[in-house]
Amino acid sequence: MIQGKLETFEKAVMRDHGNIAGIVVLKDGETLYKSYFNECNVNSRIHIYSVTKSVISILIGIALDKGHIKSLDQKVLDFFPDYEVKKREKTIQTITLRNLLTMTAPYKYKFNPYIKYFTSDDWVKFSLDLLGGKGKTGKFRYAPLIGPDIMSGILGKAAGQSVLDFAQENLFAPLGIVVEGSIIFHSKEEQLAFNQAVDISGWAADPMGVNAAGWGLTLSPVDMSKIGQLFLDHGIWNSKQIVSAEWIEESTKEHSRWKARNLPYGYLWWIQKDGFAAMGDGGNVIYVNTKKNMVVSIASLFRPRVRDRMELILEYIEPMFDQ
Repeated sequence: MIQGKLETFEKAVMRDHGNIAGIVVLKDGETLYKSYFNECNVNSRIHIYSVTKSVISILIGIALDKGHIKSLDQKVLDFFPDYEVKKREKTIQTITLRNLLTMTAPYKYKFNPYIKYFTSDDWVKFSLDLLGGKGKTGKFRYAPLIGPDIMSGILGKAAGQSVLDFAQENLFAPLGIVVEGSIIFHSKEEQLAFNQAVDISGWAADPMGVNAAGWGLTLSPVDMSKIGQLFLDHGIWNSKQIVSAEWIEESTKEHSRWKARNLPYGYLWWIQKDGFAAMGDGGNVIYVNTKKNMVVSIASLFRPRVRDRMELILEYIEPMFDQ
């Protein structure tokens, strides 16, 4: 019976979700399904876009566990004592790390100045220069690209090492995830090629060597599923506590809400009815259903407009494997 359901499911993937590179389904810690599409395979590494944000959230939790960060209520500017605040700029002085994690920090831009951002030598300073303004602190404003890098700057300063080095030591190596190095783009063409590639292992960084926080990490579907399983297992991997259960509980409950779309948000995780999810452009997803003890990871090649992956998960994947 499941074979017939699988065939129907895979037809739906190819018909309606044609940019998917790979899918992994875990239940009770066991792999129930693993398949690759679009000529991808176990060695493929896919740019996961905003799923990177949820990885940054984990790293901030680890830094908090280790005492590198004292509190989420620390002011952002506490981490950047040499940053020169512009005259009459008051708002930036009240913004906390918690505001960044919950997307409740205001920014001065109405439209994302992508070209200026990508051609900037220092993404953290570029983002700090746009933080604050006349907007209201505490009101949800999703910052897809410009803004999250401030958290990379905070992590680097708090931990005393690069974001990638901190991640390698405290998250990737323990989980058996290989990320080969930082990637610095020297041209628009290099970056566009990176977005389409399936064979580059790394994490995008600015010319200063600071890894992007809102995008830029490449992982495999199996890597993504490991992160989901880590959260399902309350931060324990191979009998070792990687990140505290308290952080996982706190970061995956609602702290803010995108009211226009009625989407609850945690600490860089989207909150779902029976769990939570990391989501990125093109349909990249790490979905964790805590009630069904299930993890679904979907890695996808970039495409501007795609069908909702949660629709695929809830309509096909969960019913098929929730036996």
